[in-house]
This record gives sequence, structure tokens and C-alpha cells, in this order.
Amino acid sequence: MAQLSLAIDRTSPVPLYFQLAEQLTTAITDGTLQPGDQFENEVGLAERLHLSRPTVRRAIQELVSQGLLVRRRGLGTTVANRMVHRRVELTSLYDDLAREGRVPRTRVLSLTRERNPVAAQALGLPDDADLVAMVRLRLDGDTPLAVMHNWLTPAFADITGEQLEADGLYAILRARGVRPALARQSIGARNATATERRLLHLSRAEPLLTMTRRAFDATGAPVEYGDHCYRAGQYSIDVVVHER
Repeated sequence: MAQLSLAIDRTSPVPLYFQLAEQLTTAITDGTLQPGDQFENEVGLAERLHLSRPTVRRAIQELVSQGLLVRRRGLGTTVANRMVHRRVELTSLYDDLAREGRVPRTRVLSLTRERNPVAAQALGLPDDADLVAMVRLRLDGDTPLAVMHNWLTPAFADITGEQLEADGLYAILRARGVRPALARQSIGARNATATERRLLHLSRAEPLLTMTRRAFDATGAPVEYGDHCYRAGQYSIDVVVHER
């Protein structure tokens, strides 16, 4: 079992357990630790870093709670099966997968023009606006992760399915000089439809993580509206909350 290179700054106002948890999270998400790897035991880690066992235990529990580590009686602690861990920042799932060294793939299920009053209002357009509507299946290699519905203004009617399968939507927008700078997101959960179960290879009992997003450019102009659903067992969102 290789030892990770970890550094604790005792002069920092950031809690020690949080410093440790952040470094361990990075080691997992950047691939230094792989799924199934045995994790350094709590006692040894505490002694090596000159930390108390409760501090190390709390850091490890943070990763267990996020689904990054798995504890099994008699087997110790191991790195969990790979998930996508999205921090709350304005990136696309394609960007997140690529940043982690994964192989993002896209299947365009439909690319049409349609009227959708909810999406039109989110884009600041009349209810009867003729929007660009796309449905994509995002995969990590051969593993399906998400079904993504997105709507754009008619100005992007020339975007092709080939472009969407070759790159992420936000990369396509940035190449056209449109840079999403702010988004309002709502995150929830629900049961999958029959079509979603088929596309994402889910059982009837497995839930979906959902996210709707309204993205804006730096001037406040709407850029896109999205309604996405993810395999809950393969996806999590990391949030850091600061005291005001």
C-alpha cells in the first residue's frame, strides 16, 4: 500500500480534518488512488501526520459520506467504485470527466426545434419561441451517466449533432464567443421513467439525481436552460459551506 504525500498546515485557519479530507479527495478524483485500493489505516495515518485519531476519523468519515471510501468489517477501508464528483462551479459534465482523465462520450438522441414555455421563459423569450432543443446521453467510456435535455435560443440553430458528439456544449458555446459565467441550479431526486431506466441501465429501485440549470453570460443575458438526470450511484455534487 503506497503512502500518499500529505501536508497539514497547523497555522492555517482551515480545520485539520478538512485539510486532510480535501487532500484525500483530490488523491481519489485525480486517480492517484484507484477504485478498490486499500486505504491507509486510521492509526498509521494519525501517527504519520501527528494528528489525533478523532481528527483522522472525521476526515475519513467525510469521504465515506461522499461515497469515495467504503468501510467493510474485516476488510478495512477501500476506495469506492468510481463516481463523478462535481464541485459546485460552472462546468459541464463533459469538462468534469475530461478533467479527471476519463473518456467522455456523447450520443445525441435528438436535435430539433420546439416550443417549450418553461425553457422559453428561462431564456427570456416569448412562450411560443422556436427553441433549439437537444437530448443527449452522456457516457464515461461505455458507462451511461446522464440524460441531458438542453434548450438554446434560435441563434444556435446551426449547431450539429456531430459537434455535440465531438465536444461538450459549453466548449461549443465558448468557441462561438459565448461564455456562461453564472448559473442558478436546482438539485433534486426522483424515480426514473421507463425510457431513462433503459438508457441508464437502471433497475426499478434505483433513483435519479436531477438538476435544472439556467446559465447566464457576464452581462446577465440567458445562455442555456438544462434539465438533466444522473445515475445517483455514479454521481455526486460536492458543496463547501462557509460560515458567514
